[in-house]
Amino acid sequence: MSAKTANEKIIFGLKVKQLRQEQGLSFSDLSKTSGMSLSYLNEIEKGKKFPKQDKVKNLAKALGTTKEELMNGQLGRHLAPVTQLLQSNFLNELPLELFGIELSKIADLIAQAPTRVGAFISTLLELSRSYALREENFYFAALRSYLELHDNYFPELEEAVEAFTRKHNLPGFRPVPPRTLGGVLESGYGYTIVPDGLKDYPDLRIFRAVYQPDKKQLLLNGDLTPVQRGFQYGKELAFNHLRLAERANTSSLLRSRVFEEVLNHSKATYFSVALHIPLQPFVESIRGFFALPTWDGGAFLQLMQRYNATPEMFYHRLTNVIPKFFGLRELFFLRFLHDSENDDFTIDKELHLNRRHHPHENGLFEHYCRRWVSLSLLREMPKTAAGEIRIDVQRSHYYGTEDEYLCITVARVGYPKPGKNVSLTLGFLINDKLQQTISWLNDPAIPSRIVNTTCERCPITDCAERAAKPVIVSKREKLQRVRAALKEL
Repeated sequence: MSAKTANEKIIFGLKVKQLRQEQGLSFSDLSKTSGMSLSYLNEIEKGKKFPKQDKVKNLAKALGTTKEELMNGQLGRHLAPVTQLLQSNFLNELPLELFGIELSKIADLIAQAPTRVGAFISTLLELSRSYALREENFYFAALRSYLELHDNYFPELEEAVEAFTRKHNLPGFRPVPPRTLGGVLESGYGYTIVPDGLKDYPDLRIFRAVYQPDKKQLLLNGDLTPVQRGFQYGKELAFNHLRLAERANTSSLLRSRVFEEVLNHSKATYFSVALHIPLQPFVESIRGFFALPTWDGGAFLQLMQRYNATPEMFYHRLTNVIPKFFGLRELFFLRFLHDSENDDFTIDKELHLNRRHHPHENGLFEHYCRRWVSLSLLREMPKTAAGEIRIDVQRSHYYGTEDEYLCITVARVGYPKPGKNVSLTLGFLINDKLQQTISWLNDPAIPSRIVNTTCERCPITDCAERAAKPVIVSKREKLQRVRAALKEL
């Protein structure tokens, strides 16, 4: 049975149950009038069986309706959200199998309490409309959960990179020159690479590359650095070597049609990063960095330069290896974008391993705490020359909690264009394991600050960096006073 047929069975079963209950019929009553066994009717209502046409006709007659009415897929006003969800095929596009969830189990849940589930689904749909959420928002959230479930480490992709390296006799040294990877694309997979292929399409220059599948042409942005070109080649090699058919033809995802496209984009990114930054040498490099007697930002940047990696590639690899090979599973990654003209900050990428940590995206247009090193470093960027990468470190103690994080942040200017800067932060929860792993953790040169999530939710009264009034705190305090007055009354 196809996925769509599975959904049709669920809807049909709900329709039978709905009509049976409206008629006040028991299973036994319906069994007698339709000529079907009790067990078979039970399987129908659970969405596990779909009767043949002659039995549908008998069932419709027993339910006091027509065959056409029984099969029209409409469940009425109260169950409209369930119908909408199932007919959209959205459940089938979500990666339920990646989390060990069977679609049939979802069907059982809906069949057991359709009205309640319908009300719950209706609530979710209303919330998604209120916050302008689209299907791809759910896809990216599902992807993050999938990555977090696996500590962002996938041995099958690591093995695929090793197999690819052997197959194409790539040199043992890293980084592999972009021209070498481009040559594999052309000779091994029939690509035509157009170095400045987007020059005549100004609206497409937001992309690093666009792939034309009918011509097997890869149109590159002429402003790419050699490192960025090499990374794009690595992603294209991944799509071909891993045989990832469902893919976007742009270097970054504009709007995803199905979850598999989002997942395959993630796999291709992982493959390219692992291709440029080999596993074992990188693990040893990080082990040496953690063993330094004091914090050394220059040594951190030298590691990045050693592998000729962009900050995004370098931080991606850190999140791959540190949980797996150092046992530091309580960490987070954030990427902040800063519009220096308006002094606006947004988070466009985040990852939380083991649990959801305090610094995270806030979609309510509140002002992120300016005490975070992620933001304070960005606010210093106008003093930085184009192409220069700055680094800073901080011990961030989150107000009102016992949680303290070691945060390492790098930032650069001009992303993705002048006036738009970016910072990347890796934060480690400070615990006994971190104390044992990082020798320079207690270096007195590392500044320590009390931070919060957003200014609107922060009760710190003497904050010189505050960007907005603590309106949420004020509302909460007012509500507490009202409750206290009611209790006294």
